[in-house]
Amino acid sequence: MLEEILIRYSAPTLAGLKTANLFWYSWESKAEFENSMEVWTRIFEEKGLDIRIMRTTAQRALLYVNRKKQLEADLKREKTRRMLKAEGYDYSSVEEAVKILQNKLQMYETFPHEIGLFLGYPEEDVQGFIENQGKNCKCCGCWKVYCNECDAQKMFCKFKKCERVYERLFLKGRPVEKMIVAA
Repeated sequence: MLEEILIRYSAPTLAGLKTANLFWYSWESKAEFENSMEVWTRIFEEKGLDIRIMRTTAQRALLYVNRKKQLEADLKREKTRRMLKAEGYDYSSVEEAVKILQNKLQMYETFPHEIGLFLGYPEEDVQGFIENQGKNCKCCGCWKVYCNECDAQKMFCKFKKCERVYERLFLKGRPVEKMIVAA
């Protein structure tokens, strides 16, 4: 059930705490999944969010949920633009940048290291991950931390608390669409 997966893997984005989340969704019926995606695309659009399929395999899809305005602000930052340009992103809109990411995700088995910039991770940590090839981090939570460990730990705690609250509300019957904080 897509609703349960949205709560489990994107609660901080639904709550407005995080720019985006990326997660795999396995389906039993592709037709049912496609119908669910149509419904959720409309719901998210009304709330200022976006959900899209970044890659598919025989039985699952890689879904990207993001807050449009937050992602736009992130991708407009000068340092982010420079970092993405160095990774082959030549874009004039968020849509173009996401399309380049989507193409990379479809072409390669591994995730491109710059993906953290599309998920709201601090630029310094994304840069540290790239420079250290994923090694030598100070700590690890939602992402590998290379700078500002204290701030990152606080953010990880905030995300975990949000996930617990959203899961509890969902299990008590609150609909996911009622838990989405509008942009």
